[in-house]
Amino acid sequence: MIAVEVSLASASLPDVWLRGPVDGVDPFLEPAAQALLQVAEELPRRLHGLSVEQLWARPGGAASVGFHALHVCGATERLLTYARGEALSPEQRQAAAAEAQASGLDAGALSARVAAAVTAALAQLRATPRERLLDVREVGKLKLPSTVLGLIYHAAEHATRHVGQIATTAKLLQAA
Repeated sequence: MIAVEVSLASASLPDVWLRGPVDGVDPFLEPAAQALLQVAEELPRRLHGLSVEQLWARPGGAASVGFHALHVCGATERLLTYARGEALSPEQRQAAAAEAQASGLDAGALSARVAAAVTAALAQLRATPRERLLDVREVGKLKLPSTVLGLIYHAAEHATRHVGQIATTAKLLQAA
């Protein structure tokens, strides 16, 4: 497994989708891989300079920056579990419930967790055969219909959506 390495210096590079193919990733899955890599790069920059108190603050009742970061990790793992055709484990269900109650992790710990989640996701994308992309998958207790491809793309867009929420909330916190 190749670990995702991120630094604040990556801000000077073009967005990941403008850097060419992702090593070992099927071209059909490259947009998802590139989006996930962008998440891993952008998140530390968005968290930089925020105190632990700011990371877990809920301005106006909004979800905390820390929640969004942990949710990127958990939701990505859960969505890719469904993409593998597996049901969520009791531990995954517990972790999902705990995301909203978590607090206390600093920016470095949150960034490391997101990097690890992206590393695991990229390993799964690299191992996903093209001929499986349209396989039907069931999601959640209601067994809603999706496909391997749909779940992978949703994992990527869902993660980017939460980084956008992190960016906005972080700006509000820094301005306060």
